[in-house]
Formats: sequence, C-alpha cells, structure tokens
Amino acid sequence: MPSEKILEQKKQQVAELTEAFKKANVGVLVNYSGITVEKDTKLRKQLREAGCEYKVVKNTLLSLAFKEAGIDGLEEFLNGTTAIAYSESSYVDAPKILSDYAKENNQFQVKAGFIDGGAVDAASIGELAQLPPKEVLLAQVLGGFNAPIQGFANVLNGTIRGLVIALNAIAEKQSA
Repeated sequence: MPSEKILEQKKQQVAELTEAFKKANVGVLVNYSGITVEKDTKLRKQLREAGCEYKVVKNTLLSLAFKEAGIDGLEEFLNGTTAIAYSESSYVDAPKILSDYAKENNQFQVKAGFIDGGAVDAASIGELAQLPPKEVLLAQVLGGFNAPIQGFANVLNGTIRGLVIALNAIAEKQSA
C-alpha cells in the first residue's frame, strides 16, 4: 500500500491534469516507445516552442484525470507507454508536430486525442494536423470577404467608365 505522501502527490497530479484538460483546446495521446532521449528532447523543445505541454503520465492517472475532466472514450487507448501533448492556444500545433514526428519515426505512434473535451481517434488527429495554421486560415477567410467587394468595385468602375465614354461621345457630337 502506498504511503499517504505518495497518494497525496498522485491526487495533486490528477487534479493538475484535470484542470489542464478542461482548459485545453486539443490533446494528443502518443505511444513513445522506442525513441531515444535525444529525439525525445528535440520533440519536447519543438512542442514547448509551439506553446504545447508534453508529459509522460501513468495510464491510471490519465484515466482518472480524463474522467474528472469529463472526457470519455479514451480509456481503450491507455495501454503501453503513453505520453500526452495538449495546448490551450492552438488546435493545430500539437497534432501537426506529433503527426510529423510519427511519420519520421516508425515506433512513435499517435493513439488518439481530444478536441474541446470530446474524444477523437488517430485519423481525426491526422486530419487536424493537415489544416493550415490559424494565420493562413484567417487570410483565406478575409480573401473570401474581399472578393465580393472587389467585384462590386469593378462593376461600379465599369458603369462609371461607360458613363464617361457616353458623355465624351455626346461632347464630341455636339462640338462637331
């Protein structure tokens, strides 16, 4: 039986994870077995620079934290070596970094994840990873808003151009 001190530490860790999962936009579960310390350090650095948290956590503690955070459906993926990356700021960064890393390292594998508190499978995480960054999406939306305005300006410009040509023709006819 574990000591009171260890139980308290585990309860604290579950509480911290629960709060983090409630605040997070996205979380990705991975199987990290077979990667070297050097590769793991590079991965952690990349995730940290993108504003993501990456932790290796015991499956039982993750299961408890998911239950308390109201995230159901991930229990079946909590076996073997498990790490989780999550982010409060971006939906795309953690899935993109981990999916790209999994393509380069055969032993590293994306298991599943969650988006806004709902469990998703590895395929959904892969699709999320293929989305362009937020800035590109915003530029595309703004471009979509700009197109009708630009078209309207062209129509008005054509009408004004036609009016000027007609007035010029009338002026030439009267001067002749």
